[in-house]
Amino acid sequence: MIKVIFFGTPDIGLKSLEYLHNSDKFDVCAVVTQPDKPAGRGHKLQMSPIKKFATEHDIPVFQPKSIRKEPEIQEALKKFEPDFFVTFAFGQILSQEVLDIPKYQTINLHASLLPKYRGANPIQRAIINGDKETGICTMITELGLDCGDVCQKLVIPISDSMNCEELWNEIGEKSPKMIDETLTGLYEGKLTPQKQCEDGVCMANKLTKEECLIDWSKSNIEIHNLVRGICRCPSAYFIFNDKIIKVIETTPINGSGKIGEIVAHSKEGVDIGCGEGLLRLLKIKPEGKGEMLAKDWYNGVKKLW
Repeated sequence: MIKVIFFGTPDIGLKSLEYLHNSDKFDVCAVVTQPDKPAGRGHKLQMSPIKKFATEHDIPVFQPKSIRKEPEIQEALKKFEPDFFVTFAFGQILSQEVLDIPKYQTINLHASLLPKYRGANPIQRAIINGDKETGICTMITELGLDCGDVCQKLVIPISDSMNCEELWNEIGEKSPKMIDETLTGLYEGKLTPQKQCEDGVCMANKLTKEECLIDWSKSNIEIHNLVRGICRCPSAYFIFNDKIIKVIETTPINGSGKIGEIVAHSKEGVDIGCGEGLLRLLKIKPEGKGEMLAKDWYNGVKKLW
């Protein structure tokens, strides 16, 4: 069996971990994930989805604050004598000392068609920029940011209505087979990774709060792409009556109106003027409240608009 240590934190890697664990070809020796973090109104410590699966299936779990600075965990991982490390949205940068532990390589799953969108937010950036396709790459991890040789690529179409949650889930669903084929190919010496072309490099930097604030002078398509690109995490927003209104779902429609003003409202939603066209708000989340239909929100605040 191929001995693997899996590094991951959010649920995008859950299907991959489950697949490796259930496979007759792979032995998941251990899991490395981020420390438990407070969440919810009570701020109680919660384990990551990856840790939850591992503990339920008696897989040893390590939770370094920074694995680069914790040699005792590095030594513990060496004792498993792994063939590969597999990283998928782990959330920490690995040092060369860590990368040198497995017998073969450290394999990373990256949610873009490298070299495009190296960095932290490839899923969000692809949608925000209005791309019609993105994908998944398996790559050999090197010290630079997502710059290693690419093992495999899979193209995933992006529809005009797909949001980041839907794309996140689709990438999570399609990743296990790629991991299997990559690890098996490298282990058997039948797969030759290819160097990335530096000409096509662009970065997917972390989103800032300023970027998430809706600029109504932009076109309805641009704003719609922003909304679906960061749906619920962290969400595009605007300010109304000194309150943050997060926008969850929209659709661009034809028409014109004063920029940033409500042009029309109906049972379908609330239409706001943009630099080009109109944007119909379908679902929003006012500050301090839960998600609601935009028409219901408008009925409660129309006297203030």
